[in-house]
Amino acid sequence: MSHKIHRPHLNAVVFLALLVLSWLPDFAARGHAAESDAVKIATFDLDVTPPVGSMMAYDPVRRSDELGLRCRGLVILGADQPIVLCAVDWIGIANGAHDTFRDVLAAAAETTRDRVAVHCLHQHDAPRCDFTAEQILHHAGATDLGPYESSFQRGVLHQLGQTVTAALPHAQPITHAGFGTAVVENVASNRRLLGPDGKVKATRYTTCRDPDLRAEPEGTIDPELNCLVFYDGDKALASMTYYACHPQSYYRTGVPSPDFPGIARIIRGQDVPETMHIHFNGAGGNIGAGKYNDGDKANRLILAARVADAMKRAFESAERFPVRPESIAWSVAPVALPPAPHLDREQLLAALQNPSSSDTQNVPADLAWLGRCQSGHKIDLACLAVGDVRVLHMPGELFVEYQLAAKKMRDDLHVAMAVYGDYGPGYIGTEIAYGQGGYETSPRASRVDKSCERILMDNITQLLGVEDSATSGQ
Repeated sequence: MSHKIHRPHLNAVVFLALLVLSWLPDFAARGHAAESDAVKIATFDLDVTPPVGSMMAYDPVRRSDELGLRCRGLVILGADQPIVLCAVDWIGIANGAHDTFRDVLAAAAETTRDRVAVHCLHQHDAPRCDFTAEQILHHAGATDLGPYESSFQRGVLHQLGQTVTAALPHAQPITHAGFGTAVVENVASNRRLLGPDGKVKATRYTTCRDPDLRAEPEGTIDPELNCLVFYDGDKALASMTYYACHPQSYYRTGVPSPDFPGIARIIRGQDVPETMHIHFNGAGGNIGAGKYNDGDKANRLILAARVADAMKRAFESAERFPVRPESIAWSVAPVALPPAPHLDREQLLAALQNPSSSDTQNVPADLAWLGRCQSGHKIDLACLAVGDVRVLHMPGELFVEYQLAAKKMRDDLHVAMAVYGDYGPGYIGTEIAYGQGGYETSPRASRVDKSCERILMDNITQLLGVEDSATSGQ
C-alpha cells in the first residue's frame, strides 16, 4: 500500500519551524534586555590586617591573631552610575587618604567619587590612615611618622582596586530588598554623664572600672540596630547592619582585632555563610559600652554575642519589597565644616619643630584638617534611597543626637546612618555639648566649631527631603 506525502501539511510544518526560529533571537534579546535592566550588586571582601612591625593607631603590631581585619562592601549596578559602599576595620581614614580611597574605588567600579562612601568601624587595635598628615610630617623633616606611616595602607589601596574590578563580572541581580530592626540589649551607654549644673561631671569610657559610673543610667542612646538586606528571589545576597556604639572592649594589645562588632559580624557569617555581611558604625561619638564593660576580657565575646543576636533578629524580621532601578537613588550634599577656634596654624607648625609623642598623635592631624578647611574643601554627605529606606552617610565621630534627629524627622521612612566616614573632623558634637565640657568636645578631640550642628542638620533635612523648619514656618 503506497503512502502519499501531503505537501501542504509539510510546507505548513516547515513554515511554522522557520517562524519559531525567526522568533528565537527576539526572545533572546528580550531576555538579555530584562537582565541588563535589572539592578545588580557585586560584593567584595579584602583582608586589611597590618603585618607584624607596622604601626596601628597607638602601637606597632607585635603578632597576628586568629581574627583579622576586613574591608568589605558592595557595588550597586543598574541604578544610574554605580554606587560603592565600603566598610573598613580601621580606626579612621582621614583627609587626603579618604579622597584617595574613594578615587580608587570609583575608578575600579567605573563611577565617580561622589557616588562612593567609605567608612571605618573605629576599632582601636587597628591602623589609621591620613596621607595629608603623613605629607605634613615629611615636609617637617620628621624621621618617625608614627601612626601616619602609610606604606601598608597604600598597598591595601592597590589590592582593593583589583578586588573590586575582579568582583564586577560576578555581579548578581537583586529582585528585592528588606529592612529590619532589633533592639540591642545591654551594650550601649552614653559616655557623657552630666551633673546637676548641666556640665559633664565624668566620662564613662568604653572600659569603665568605676562601679558608681557603671551604675548610672544608660543615658541618651539609639538602642536600635538596623539591617538592609538585598535578595535575589529568596536568597539573601548581602546584609548591611548599622549600630551606634564605640567598638572597644579593650585595646593597646599590639594585636589587630575587629573587636566585638567585627566578631558579631563573623558570627553572622558563620550562621548564614551564603550572605555577605557588612557592618557600619552609626553615630557613636558619645556612645560606648562602659556601663556593661568593666575591662574583663571575657566581655568582648559577651558584647559580640549581644550584637550578633540583634543582627540575627533584624535580618530575620526584614520586610521585603521589590526593587527596580527606579527604586534606588543616591543624593549628595557637599558641606564646608568650619574648623575649631583653637586650631592655630602658626602654633601647630611651631609644635612640629620639637615634636613630642603626643604631638605626633595630634598636631599633624590638626594641621591636615585645618589646611583642608582653609582651602575650601567640602565633605560629601550622602543618602542612599532604596524604596522607603534611607541610609545617611556621615563624617567624623558624630554624636548620637544627629542619628536620633534624622530618624525622628522622617518617621514615615526607615532611616539608618553610617558614620566614621572622613575621619578628619574628629568628634562632632551638638552645639550645646561644646559648652558642657567633657573629652569629646575638648580641643584634644574635636576639630570643628560648634556651629557645625546647624550646617549638618540643614543638610540632613535636605537629603531626607524634609523642608527646613526655619523656612517652612515663614
